[in-house]
Amino acid sequence: MSSRPDPLGFLNAELDSLKSQGLYRTLRVLEGEALSHAVYDHTSVVNLSSNNYLGFTTHPRLRQAALDAVREFGVGSGAVRTISGTMAMHVELERRLATFKNVEAVVVFQSGFAANAGTVSAILNKDDVIISDSLNHASIIDGCRLSKAPIKVFPHKDVDAARAILQDLPAAQRKLLITDGVFSMDGDLGPLPALCDLADEFGCIMMVDDAHASGVFGRQGRGTVDHFGCHGRVDIQVGTLSKAIGSLGGYVAGTGALIDFLHHRARPFLFSTSHPPAVTAACIAALDVLESEPRWMEQLWDNTRFFKAGLTALGFNTGMSESPITPVIVGEAALAATMSDKLFAKGVFAQSIGFPTVARGQARLRTIVSATHTREDLQFALDRMGEVGRELGVI
Repeated sequence: MSSRPDPLGFLNAELDSLKSQGLYRTLRVLEGEALSHAVYDHTSVVNLSSNNYLGFTTHPRLRQAALDAVREFGVGSGAVRTISGTMAMHVELERRLATFKNVEAVVVFQSGFAANAGTVSAILNKDDVIISDSLNHASIIDGCRLSKAPIKVFPHKDVDAARAILQDLPAAQRKLLITDGVFSMDGDLGPLPALCDLADEFGCIMMVDDAHASGVFGRQGRGTVDHFGCHGRVDIQVGTLSKAIGSLGGYVAGTGALIDFLHHRARPFLFSTSHPPAVTAACIAALDVLESEPRWMEQLWDNTRFFKAGLTALGFNTGMSESPITPVIVGEAALAATMSDKLFAKGVFAQSIGFPTVARGQARLRTIVSATHTREDLQFALDRMGEVGRELGVI
């Protein structure tokens, strides 16, 4: 056995620190399909921890499209998009998304994280400036850091504070004003119309990460730009293919010039193999379903209203949620972890979230309902949450 010192030995102390703070979590293992009532770690649970808003991960039309694509085109494209990996179906998916989002063009990335990080870092440099909401997604933050542009952070949804920042910046400096459309941990909506007004007034590039609005808000799931009637006022829209769409990937929507530039300078696009045929075909099929089967969004919102009302009646703190993302805020990370584990043992999977994903003292269970939860599923979850919440003194 080698006597060489372990250069990664310090990580054990870091892990011990996470455990002592209640921030250490093991990975729950899904056995079978990603359903609203699923099996994790050999346990059948009501799943309140999935981004599968519309149940599309198992929709028959998406399954069939994926299977047909594998049979006809194989399992991979064989290259990055800029060499030999652009397939006709990639072009068709981007054309469909551009029509769906009412923009000139779209480019698909391998993930929503890559779409955000790759876009911000590509279009800005150290001489520019970014004005960013304090609760924007980690992928936005990382893209901002990679760009090397100074980052000016305004308090969450505080449009007046954003204005004060902009007033102090040189008029000629290139500025990016960026917000989530739906904030992923609190479930509230960004103040998009007011931020668009600021962007117009100060000549900013306006960017929205609409990952959690895709398939959830707007006509047929077109997102917050459509929901708020801000078409033509948002220069860069980021969407996802891995949440309500049920598959994998992200995309950027905007002008033809923006997309052409990202083809040449967005590093995740340049250096990652393109989507496999099954994924691409499933995404196209998901757009077909969104446009032809409105019942999925209707059921999602029916379930959301029922579940929120139930949590409120029990006395839980659900923060400022306006979406199917409904946090149950409990405070300390250890308490949130204990509550999550007790619920899991009773048949409800509601994952705990702590620092650094949310601020210290704001630990929570992050719950998301889907269109495919039954009313019985949701009532069962509410009953168990009430039992555990009372046992732990949360309510």
